[in-house]
Amino acid sequence: MSLSIIVSVVLGITMGLLMPEYIFNYTDIIIDFGLCLLLFFVGIDIGRNKGVFNDIKKIGLKVLLIPIMIIIGSISGSVIAGFFVGLPVNESSAVGAGFGWYSLSAMLLSEYSTELSALAFISNVVREILAIIFIPIIAKYIGDVESVAPAGATAMDTSLPIISKATNPEISIIAFITGVVLSSLVPILVPMLINL
Repeated sequence: MSLSIIVSVVLGITMGLLMPEYIFNYTDIIIDFGLCLLLFFVGIDIGRNKGVFNDIKKIGLKVLLIPIMIIIGSISGSVIAGFFVGLPVNESSAVGAGFGWYSLSAMLLSEYSTELSALAFISNVVREILAIIFIPIIAKYIGDVESVAPAGATAMDTSLPIISKATNPEISIIAFITGVVLSSLVPILVPMLINL
């Protein structure tokens, strides 16, 4: 799985170097279409397994413990990392509260500081890249539910196909719910934490 991702990125870089400039005007549309196509196939895979929804109902509100633990882990980890690089707690926690949603967290922090906005962008992009690489490894050697954590907010979109392939349809639904919860909290937590 990791090798195919690396090959895809290398092919993408090569195509980016060779493509005519006018195509770059349409990259947002192409990316959105590709992501929707991936999510469509994930939906088909989930829909094939009829018992999955009953399993999720049995779990109930306990499914919300996963995003809660990801919130605690992400913000705590970013605060600890902030001590090592000399960032105040409010800044480091706000960066961590991006949960991998690099575009929104960077935009929200741009009003506060350009440097912090850049840091949020880079750290959340790196989170997504590491999630793509490590989700299959975590699913194989640690556990299916645990593989949702690295994805953060991207568990509902870009990381969902990887989680789905590495785990099972039940975990895919849990990942989607987790991603929705975390994505909903980014625009609330980032401004709240930066203003502490």
